[in-house]
Amino acid sequence: MEEYRKLTTQEKALQINLDRSIYGSFAEIGAGQEVAANFFKAGGASGTIAKTISAYDMKFSDAIYGQCERYVCEDRLSKMLDHEYELLPERLAHRVENTRFFAFADTVETLNYERTNQAHGWIGLRFQTKPNGGTNEYVIHVKMHDNDPLQQQYALGIIGVNMIFGCYKLTDPEQIMVSLLDGLSTRRIEIDMFRLEGPDFKHIDNRLMALKLVKNGLTKAAMFGPDGDVMQPSEALYKKNVLVLRGRFRPPTHVNVDMLLASRRHFKHELDVDRAKIMLVSELTLNDLSPDGNIDENDFLHRAEILCSLGQNVLVSNYFEYYRLAEYLSKITKGKKIGMIMGIYALQKVFEEKTYENIRGGILECFASLFGSNIKLYIYPAVRANANELFTLNNFEKELPANLKSLFRYLMDNNKLQDVEGANINNLHIISDNVLAMIKKGEEGWEKFVPHKVEEAIKEQGLFDYQITKQLAN
Repeated sequence: MEEYRKLTTQEKALQINLDRSIYGSFAEIGAGQEVAANFFKAGGASGTIAKTISAYDMKFSDAIYGQCERYVCEDRLSKMLDHEYELLPERLAHRVENTRFFAFADTVETLNYERTNQAHGWIGLRFQTKPNGGTNEYVIHVKMHDNDPLQQQYALGIIGVNMIFGCYKLTDPEQIMVSLLDGLSTRRIEIDMFRLEGPDFKHIDNRLMALKLVKNGLTKAAMFGPDGDVMQPSEALYKKNVLVLRGRFRPPTHVNVDMLLASRRHFKHELDVDRAKIMLVSELTLNDLSPDGNIDENDFLHRAEILCSLGQNVLVSNYFEYYRLAEYLSKITKGKKIGMIMGIYALQKVFEEKTYENIRGGILECFASLFGSNIKLYIYPAVRANANELFTLNNFEKELPANLKSLFRYLMDNNKLQDVEGANINNLHIISDNVLAMIKKGEEGWEKFVPHKVEEAIKEQGLFDYQITKQLAN
């Protein structure tokens, strides 16, 4: 990532104002005119601002941008950008040949008087990097954590300037992203969705940018769908019954697929699960992406390609502990039933008390989150090493220290843990690391350990060095 000197908000706004080729409109709804105000205060704003607007009344907003079910959502933002950007070349035809037009928009919900809501907003920029050039689009979703609405408005003003400056004055995509928080901190603003696309940004894979949001600490979790499009987690998972599988998926094998499908058979029969609202999610943690502290971006994209080919929604998170993931999902699904799939050996680690040594309430505090009222764990069996028997919840209790047996029994009695019955035990010998080693060495026979779609993706796209090793083998 390139280094650059961090400018103040005023310095950034002034640089934009002094660049006579940059000209556009501001439409801000829900907090005020904080972004446009920074350009006015910097001086020379007449060289940058064609128009500013705040359509606070719903009737006025609908009259300008069309009706919308919700006013703080990506759809509303898109309509705002459509409307404002189209007016620029239409009304300023004499400037088309020499101007890089932009339309900036945001729709925001700040903290209410009772402080009972989650302040958040959608912010977007539609822009050209050269006169008469193609149109690019930059969209983010922010959560605001300041306890004072005025401070939230101030932070929005900063992030808007950072966004415009980044697109016009920076070149490295990751720097454009990270610079959003210049003059701010993650304690004040969280960015959990980032999308930058258009003819000038064809080289950007926004799935990789989702990973970089988490890697750079701008958020704890980011998400993309089977089509590779990034998603805003709170919106995508809102009031959904989420069934989540954590894994390395390097590559996904028959075991991973069976864990999802077999667990879903149980999950959909839960009395408090709406089958029409079930969403399967494959989760990758930073820990599984960077065991040595370094993230191989190509390796991540290989896994992303394969999971997308399997039709999976992918969550990238920095929630190493399962109970933190459970807390996060419970908050955004608004109390809907959540299923978490894990192998029996992963459950063993969950019951290790040393994991919770630095938590004030120890294992009990963390289990309160992990086994909350809306969460159930589905435990996939394993074959014991050097033994011809399955390791399941039926014999798990025998492995526990005496002081944890009653806790385990309580969870079982209250339907918080369930064996995944009907698992394909014939595949339990498959280990992803061994399959990966076979692919990288160019060995034959790895195909039988993975689903056909995974095999196709690896061969067609040369994932995990497949083409290289194949050529060397020949």
